Amino acid sequence: MTNLSPAYRDAALTALATTEVDVLVIGGGVVGAGCALDAVTRGLTVGLVEARDFASGTSSRSSKLIHGGLRYLEMLDFGLVREALRERGLILQRLAPHLARPVRFLYPLKHRGWERLYAGAGVTLYDAMAWSHAMPRHRHLSRRGALRACPALRSDSLVGALQYSDAQLDDARHTMFLARTAAAYGAHVASRTEVVGFLREGERVTGVRVHDLEHDRTFEIRAQQVINATGVWTDDTQSLVGERGQFHVRASKGIHLVVPRDRIQSSTGLILRTETSVLFVIPWGRHWIVGTTDTDWNLDKAHPAASSKDIDYLLAEVNKVLSTPLERADVQGVYAGLRPLLSGESESTSKLSREHSVGSPVPGLVVVGGGKYTTYRVMARDAVDACVHSLGRSVPRCVTDNVPLLGADGYPALWNRRGQLAASSGLHVARVEHLLGRYGSLITEVLDLIRDDPGLARPIEGAEDYLRAEFVYAAAAEGARHLVDVLTRRTRISIETFDRGVVAAPDAAELMGRVLGWTPEQREREVENYRLRVEAERASQEQQDDETADATRLGAPDVVPISLK
Repeated sequence: MTNLSPAYRDAALTALATTEVDVLVIGGGVVGAGCALDAVTRGLTVGLVEARDFASGTSSRSSKLIHGGLRYLEMLDFGLVREALRERGLILQRLAPHLARPVRFLYPLKHRGWERLYAGAGVTLYDAMAWSHAMPRHRHLSRRGALRACPALRSDSLVGALQYSDAQLDDARHTMFLARTAAAYGAHVASRTEVVGFLREGERVTGVRVHDLEHDRTFEIRAQQVINATGVWTDDTQSLVGERGQFHVRASKGIHLVVPRDRIQSSTGLILRTETSVLFVIPWGRHWIVGTTDTDWNLDKAHPAASSKDIDYLLAEVNKVLSTPLERADVQGVYAGLRPLLSGESESTSKLSREHSVGSPVPGLVVVGGGKYTTYRVMARDAVDACVHSLGRSVPRCVTDNVPLLGADGYPALWNRRGQLAASSGLHVARVEHLLGRYGSLITEVLDLIRDDPGLARPIEGAEDYLRAEFVYAAAAEGARHLVDVLTRRTRISIETFDRGVVAAPDAAELMGRVLGWTPEQREREVENYRLRVEAERASQEQQDDETADATRLGAPDVVPISLK
């Protein structure tokens, strides 16, 4: 089984520098990682390069939902909803059952009669269009029934409710698992490897020039076909080719708040209608995620900033229905992400298409843009189909609808045996359940670390939900190169603790440093870099507008490679 270890990364880059691949994918988000898995499971030779960490852009900053998009039914976008619901069923039941789980949402009704009929017809159609019927069906609730499910609601904010099912997953871990599964099938996968130029023979793209940011070296990668899957950076990547794209991607900012579970008394998530869109209150372990906004963004794409205005907007909207209002002091974490929307005629980003497009602006180059997280596999299939069309040889069809991610096989059996796993490992069964939901059947690899070093069974200081073994494993097997990778993406400590992970940082750096060979000085630099990041994010969230928040957030330095320090 392939681990994304430091040694693996070095070998992958050596292979990419010395052999031509059939397909090279630029971008380690969910679509890029999906493209790599799709191509390699068709028997093609594949490379995947990502300038930062896997899922470091949009793919770690979503609402963590795998859903059909109930509101798209109102837009009469039935094809998109049907496709997304089919993908939801595949992820839940076959592809990533260890990472995805059903979640219930309550939709409060404010008007008697017509609204129940109208909204009820929508959720009935939503259930009917679902590819899988394993999810609980929707149900109608009276006001009393709704308040029983969600006592936090103001009784005068609803006359009744509907409750329906969708699904959620940890987007960053899912994307990392896609990349790791692609590597297990033979793809050469490397993060912290930035494309700085394209290779051309006449008008044809024949590869890329990359900068290995960890070791400050530049080299060329040759490829029969190159896929640009860089999301909100699509136009920037296209500019390196010197050719106009066939479509343009516009960035829409969505921010989310994370609050402790005890601040909202409810056994169900909420979906609320706002003047411009919808607002979700999503259960997330011992927390709630409240979001999202939908506003145009033309500033820094790597570190989109949430302003004080954004935070106040979400609090104001959710407080319209809560009997005990949320306050700024209740907010544990804040994160902002950018949706890669296909640019159109609409002035409002909330009305731009969530569907995707695939184009080939020049021979040898395929560009994929737009789409929703839920439909990543379809986007990847279409992009690789375009590559296959240009390869000029027979290539098998897409099989990723039947390729479970690492950790999926054997997961249901291990879940049933969680009591025995707890007894044999010495961990509480709740700990084992937590680990199973993060690693699936790969939990045995984490438990092996604990067996060899029992000290790794202790929780990390400052973040009791995570064990010390998980930080060693992140560096040894999950491709984490820097402290920020683990605190913001391999775990969610950066948004799940009031200190944003500052207390956990020294302990985490010591554990990672064991694997990555950091000196004490290097560990201190990683911790200081992370502290400055948190400081800049907190300061940006006190600013009233996007421009000031963006300038404040950019006050913190980016990760500096260990080899250059």
